[in-house]
Amino acid sequence: MITYDKLWKTMKEKQMTQYRLIRYYGFSAGQIGRLKKNMYVSTHTLEVLCQILNCRIEDIVEYIPDEE
Repeated sequence: MITYDKLWKTMKEKQMTQYRLIRYYGFSAGQIGRLKKNMYVSTHTLEVLCQILNCRIEDIVEYIPDEE
């Protein structure tokens, strides 16, 4: 499973809010909602987040293997 839990921590460290992503960087409320629910977002969205936050992909995304 892919999770975006690290994104929220990184955003807090960088003093970035969901409001600023929507208002100033053109993110939609739907994109934010998908991130909160660990749903699909495009690689472009992840790339833009890394650029905005000046971070690496592993600072916002985590892979957790499914238990079998």
